Amino acid sequence: MAEEQTGLEERIIIKDQHTKEIDLVNRDPKHINEDVIKVDFEDVIAEPAGTYSFDGVWKTSYTVFTVSKYWCYRLLSVVLGIPLAVIWGFLFALISFCHIWAVVPCIKSYVIEIQCVSRIYSLCIHTFCDPLCEALGKIFSSIKVALRKEI
Repeated sequence: MAEEQTGLEERIIIKDQHTKEIDLVNRDPKHINEDVIKVDFEDVIAEPAGTYSFDGVWKTSYTVFTVSKYWCYRLLSVVLGIPLAVIWGFLFALISFCHIWAVVPCIKSYVIEIQCVSRIYSLCIHTFCDPLCEALGKIFSSIKVALRKEI
């Protein structure tokens, strides 16, 4: 009985990883469009003092701008939203696939190859450069420098 319950919980957890509840109220929970697209009527159209149009024109312009922006966005999202979602999904799937199946294995292969080269390089440095540096160190260690202040 306990094993059946555990198996059921595992299936529920696996399902929850692939299906996610979508918040229809807060559609930008990570605030990625916080400072990008906040365009209102007042941000686009403004009349300076002394050059006002008729009040009816101003109100109608506001209504037409707001409603047309709202419905054009909705129409564009209906027509292009799903195809673009498919394209973006495919693109990110392709990037993930390339990263998992090509980039990481290449980097791991490179690291393995470089370890071999680094051992050979280290051996060459210790063989040729260490004696030279020690000899130069012994030569220059006998040099004495004295500073005198002359008045």
